[in-house]
Amino acid sequence: MDLESIPGVGEKTARALSDLDDPERALRAGDVATIASAPGITQGRAARIARGAIRREHDDPGGFLATDRAREIYREVLSLLKARTVTAYAAQRVETFYPSPRRSRIEEVQTFAREAISRETDPAILEALEGVEPLRTPGDVRVRERCLATTDAERYSAARKEIPELSVEVVEDAQGLAELARGYSTVIALDESFAGVTVEGDVQVRPDALESPAEIVPERPLAFFARNRDRITAAIGVHRTAGLTDEVECDLDALEDGLSRLEPDGTVAGDDELDRLTVAADDLDTAVGTAETVANDHLRDAIREEDVTIEGSDLLSLVERGAGVDSLLSRELADEFAAAVAAAREHLIDSLDLDAGEAELARRIFGDEPTFPVERDEDATARLREELVAAKERRAGKLKRELAADLADQRDGARELVRAALELDVELAIARFAEDFGCTMPEFVWDADDGGRGDGGGGGGGSGDGGGDGTTNANTGFTIEAGRSPLLDEPLEAIDPVDYEVSGVALLSGVNSGGKTSLLDLAASVVVLAHMGLPVPTERAELRRFDDLHYHAKTQGTLDAGAFESTVREFADLAQGGEGSLVLVDELESITEPGASAKIIAGILEALHENGATAVFVSHLADEIREMAGFTVTVDGIEAVGLVEGELEVNRSPVKNHLARSTPELIVEKLATEAGTDESVRANGGTETVSEPQFYDRLLEKFD
Repeated sequence: MDLESIPGVGEKTARALSDLDDPERALRAGDVATIASAPGITQGRAARIARGAIRREHDDPGGFLATDRAREIYREVLSLLKARTVTAYAAQRVETFYPSPRRSRIEEVQTFAREAISRETDPAILEALEGVEPLRTPGDVRVRERCLATTDAERYSAARKEIPELSVEVVEDAQGLAELARGYSTVIALDESFAGVTVEGDVQVRPDALESPAEIVPERPLAFFARNRDRITAAIGVHRTAGLTDEVECDLDALEDGLSRLEPDGTVAGDDELDRLTVAADDLDTAVGTAETVANDHLRDAIREEDVTIEGSDLLSLVERGAGVDSLLSRELADEFAAAVAAAREHLIDSLDLDAGEAELARRIFGDEPTFPVERDEDATARLREELVAAKERRAGKLKRELAADLADQRDGARELVRAALELDVELAIARFAEDFGCTMPEFVWDADDGGRGDGGGGGGGSGDGGGDGTTNANTGFTIEAGRSPLLDEPLEAIDPVDYEVSGVALLSGVNSGGKTSLLDLAASVVVLAHMGLPVPTERAELRRFDDLHYHAKTQGTLDAGAFESTVREFADLAQGGEGSLVLVDELESITEPGASAKIIAGILEALHENGATAVFVSHLADEIREMAGFTVTVDGIEAVGLVEGELEVNRSPVKNHLARSTPELIVEKLATEAGTDESVRANGGTETVSEPQFYDRLLEKFD
């Protein structure tokens, strides 16, 4: 895939995407998390790049949402989907769903959506999802106690690239290797020529080191799992709660066991021997100091209690020989000194829990020569410290290699596990949307040229939906049965279901507040969601594939000359090429004077009718427009069946081929009925006046 051919991807972004393990898979799948892991790409940008890649894959020209109101409808239904996601990833992922005119894209998402709405929306699963986030790749791992060594410049460059966590040193010979061994706890020689060379220190000859970096730097996989431990653990919980453990190729028990042995800082947890060595190395100075105190306290008490007698000749002899208190101790308190030193050694060994070899080194810290106060041998202390640290590092290294070996093969499985959990969140958002708004999958009636790869493309029979065999049905517009607009700020059960069918061009009449605009919103929502490949808020919906959606909302007040001209130009463009368009217009007559509006709307409808577009125009001038149009315009009506306590009682489903009565007509009819019709005409001062009932009857006649 040519990454720069994706809309919105330039040279710099293409380079960043090429760093991914499999950028083509991520782009085709809309995997926002993986795309966002590329350098310098945020999740929001990743969603836009994914949409661009999907459009390119399906040869989608874009522009389905042709007006501001159409785009508003899309953003509103999208926000309803996003509100039902748990993770930030899923909220960005649903941004990759957009209304497309391409059959291949619609069917691709329909396959995903059908699987989604079959999911169980268990609150426990949603709770488990709260801890799942896209995995992060740690880029700050550095290991300072080991290094790589080579004599070859090319191998040096390759080593720096393949194992950046370690320092790479160039040496000329075994002597250079020996010098490195004095500064590093482990030196890994990359050249076969060093095989058999004996060098003091931990020097390993590994010509294959660059082929198995996880063995050389176990910190790499361990850092990955340590950084993502909570996220992976949460994903494991999601799969177990949802009963999806068989849907991923990953040994969850083994992965969970490996994670339990890992500390947050990437070290190995739960090993008693490593814990013992770590404590011993860390506490050595304190333990030696305490042991000194033990010895000196013991010796001080012995001196206080001992009754030492020295004759003058003996004292003179000691002084002449330059002897001090040490000689005195050796002569008079040898046993007590030995006991004090033994107590110090025993305390040191016991407090640090040293093994036999370490204990032997510990005993050397306190010598047998009597001194007071008793003091440590710094060289012996340093040797014990070196041994403990080396043993700790050997143990830690061994455990790291073992754990890294256990986890390294689980890395791809862990990625898939988290990715699947995040995608489950997307599926559950669709399922919850479908449940909350009573949705079903729509049925498309495909035109003959709706191939599997878009207009005129080769490929494809039907999707199994009505008309999916590729037969032509030129009369199809859309059919909605028991639809409820998701954009109404009402509980679902409080919304009256609406049935409406449109083929070709129709005028929609009806009383004020009767639901005409809500019906347009419902139709737009159904068409937008259907072309996104998602379920729609109806019990049944059937529609043709539209090229674009033009939804013109009601304008506020009469437009000035410039705005009026712009509006007319827009309809002129639509009339010339709108055969695959759905046009929804709400009270276009408000753009200018009523008389002129009726003529203009009639002309627009004629052009749309000739082009074979599907259109619904809401208008209070339906009767006038019908008379002026040069063809038989279908006029549907949202009928008010009466007034109940001053409130309109409305049948929200339009009646086909019926001009709905207006609110004023209903009010006059109500007044006439209440006043009665048998009241006689009476004279007043010689002038006849009309009775109240007759006045109302006269007004009613004007509506005929």
